[in-house]
Amino acid sequence: MSRKYRVGILGATGTVGQRFVQLLENHPQFEITALAASDRSTGKPYVEACAWKLAGKMPDFVKNITVQPIEPPLDCDLVFSSLPSSVARETEEAFARAGYPVISNSSSYRMDEDVPLLIAEINHEHVGLIEKQKQKRGFGKGFIVTNPNCAVVSFAPPLAALHRKFGVEEVIVTTLQAISGAGYPGVPSLDITDNVVPYIAGEEPKVETEAQKILGKFTDGGIEKADFTVSAQCFRVHVIDGHTASVRVNLNQTATMEEVIEAINTFPSLDLYSSPKRFMEYCDEPSRPQPRLDRDSGNGMTITVGRLFPDNVFDYRFVSLSHNTVRGAAGSAVLNAELLISKGII
Repeated sequence: MSRKYRVGILGATGTVGQRFVQLLENHPQFEITALAASDRSTGKPYVEACAWKLAGKMPDFVKNITVQPIEPPLDCDLVFSSLPSSVARETEEAFARAGYPVISNSSSYRMDEDVPLLIAEINHEHVGLIEKQKQKRGFGKGFIVTNPNCAVVSFAPPLAALHRKFGVEEVIVTTLQAISGAGYPGVPSLDITDNVVPYIAGEEPKVETEAQKILGKFTDGGIEKADFTVSAQCFRVHVIDGHTASVRVNLNQTATMEEVIEAINTFPSLDLYSSPKRFMEYCDEPSRPQPRLDRDSGNGMTITVGRLFPDNVFDYRFVSLSHNTVRGAAGSAVLNAELLISKGII
């Protein structure tokens, strides 16, 4: 039987922290041994500290784990972080310096040149940055790996398929982002009900830059970012889960619609525990993808793409959808940890 790694969750009472707990129940490689959260939760059993907001009941195995302060040491082999950016940078570095692999969903380190920003299926070779990171920052066994902004996960995969096959020149993306992406309690009901909010603080710069790093090449110990330009507008919409992206793209090479769809459908998944059977799936139905119908595809880990047509201004347009708290957050981090184990880095 393969070894089980002991896991700590930083920010365990938040919505993404809860998603980590849910995804790690019965996981063959991980067992949760430590939960950490803010001062108001520390010292309490998780069942008292956490107001469970996900569908289904809180798993029994975590109910009586005492919530600890968000600082090392914790009784675990690695930590998953869902900390707010206001505290993540200092705290995640403290854990890495104390010898813990830190698999982070937070934004603080994503664009640091020595920190991998991973979508495991797309750029797993970027884990080569870890040795440089350890040397540069004086870490021992610890290190930091991040996953992208939840909106970027909705459209970077089909872009990766097109960039790999035909080359991407420029992109315009409009994101329609679910309210769960704002955490809990998130957006006040009187602001979002019967409404679309055309502003998410700090979101558009992340959407415009992260895809270039993810689709870049690992070369000479660093990342050579992809040379296409992304222009983004981000909207909060009255949907609970599921980020939708409306994308227009120019390609470097001429490609037929059939070739573009084939590039998306045949982009390989990985053979890891949390990997979906299909990383991306193209849907021919004219009214799809839709968050309510498609966000849970592949246990929330499959990207659904549809509505692909030649565009009147750009080469092609399409719609892409991902589950923002599974594939866009906790699920991506868990998959990244599985990847690091498969490569012998953890």
